[in-house]
Amino acid sequence: MAADALLLDLDRTLVDLQSSTDYAAALRDVESMMGSWSSAEVPATDWDQPTMACMSVLHSLLGDARWSEVSEAIAVHERAAVPRSTIMPTVMESVPLLRSVPTAVVTLLPASVVDDVLAWHGLGHRPGGEVDLLVGRSVDVRPKPEPDGLLVACAALGVDPERAVMIGDSSWDAEAARRAGVHFIGVPTAPQAGAGMGVTAASFHDAVMTALA
Repeated sequence: MAADALLLDLDRTLVDLQSSTDYAAALRDVESMMGSWSSAEVPATDWDQPTMACMSVLHSLLGDARWSEVSEAIAVHERAAVPRSTIMPTVMESVPLLRSVPTAVVTLLPASVVDDVLAWHGLGHRPGGEVDLLVGRSVDVRPKPEPDGLLVACAALGVDPERAVMIGDSSWDAEAARRAGVHFIGVPTAPQAGAGMGVTAASFHDAVMTALA
């Protein structure tokens, strides 16, 4: 693909934070704040129900004044999970490749949590580091599966979307890439999770090699 830039999901692509995050407790906090809310139409994925509910409520509240409060309530639990998170297989051996091309993380997690978890695992967020740019959860950017974060990243890196490759683990990543006109390579965490992703790779390192070939 000879990508001019890599756009990387974070959770379960670079680092597994999700498995250590108590999204059930986060959902209870959201429910105590919100009571109920209208569901947004989002792709099915292999996340458990609390994780899916927490991510989809943020999509449902786009344009709602309560979005930031709900996001921070969820972030409390995501931030608490950082010390228990684990680096995904083959990520560290891919570091020289990540440094060879402009690289952005585009994630459903807030930027402050991403900075914490990258630092915890020794991955740098800085120009010329493993991650040049971070586009995190924000009231100003519609989250995946919307394409906004990927398009923001491409614009900031000065790369045409057609020349970028997104690497991620979920159908939300794949759908965001499709809507943005960005090539996609899936690294599913389970065989059934790769359904509908199109091109997939056996590992993160294999995905990066394919993107840059």
